[in-house]
Amino acid sequence: MQLENPIMQRYSVINEKNKREIVLLRGKGCGWRKCRFCDYHLDYCTDQIANHLLNKVELEKVTGIHKKLEIINSGSFVELPTPTMDLIEKLCVDKNIKELHFESHWHNIEGVLKIKDYFSSLEKPVDVKVKIGVETFDYLFRESYLVKGIDEASPEKIAQYFNECCLLQGIPGQTHTSMIQDIEIGLKYFERVCVNIMQDNGMPIKPDPKVIEQFEKYVLPIYIDNDRVDILMENTAFGVGGVTTNAISK
Repeated sequence: MQLENPIMQRYSVINEKNKREIVLLRGKGCGWRKCRFCDYHLDYCTDQIANHLLNKVELEKVTGIHKKLEIINSGSFVELPTPTMDLIEKLCVDKNIKELHFESHWHNIEGVLKIKDYFSSLEKPVDVKVKIGVETFDYLFRESYLVKGIDEASPEKIAQYFNECCLLQGIPGQTHTSMIQDIEIGLKYFERVCVNIMQDNGMPIKPDPKVIEQFEKYVLPIYIDNDRVDILMENTAFGVGGVTTNAISK
């Protein structure tokens, strides 16, 4: 059984905006898996022992250089093995991590609240920030076209649970005006916004070159120097990731 894609990079240090270490871990699989644009969920394995062994190798690379650690796992943090979560907690203590970032789907808001409370109650409290992929604040577009599975239209209510948001741009149906509007809503209600430009990955939704051209001409210049906005023209821009399609078998 192949468990790991040899071209998948899983650890990186970001020294520009929002300096931090970032680790791409692997869990038992995204609990939603219905998004029409996403192939990230293919980076999973049902064997949680094997997942933890892989995760341990990557987490051992963390140095604590920026006192800030971001954990991503092509799904939600609740899908990570328990020993991996225990190791993350130990790392925060040993490496003096002050701020810890996770990602999660909307369906796991109870888990989001619990993990924030848990890490804040440690002897050395850790500030947990959780990111959600809303992709757009156009509710009808998001749920009927992207099939994101967020049954809440209000960005203000979503931000009651999540600190940061991801937006997906460069897809059919968007304009430079709608893309700017989404980013502005994100900045109004969330601490940080991460803009991902769509890339062809074999899923039904494809990137729209004309929309991407609009983004580069009208949107990118506005936000490229904004410290609260990360812009990923490629999905490996943070130094982690790679080809996920057929990366592993169950």
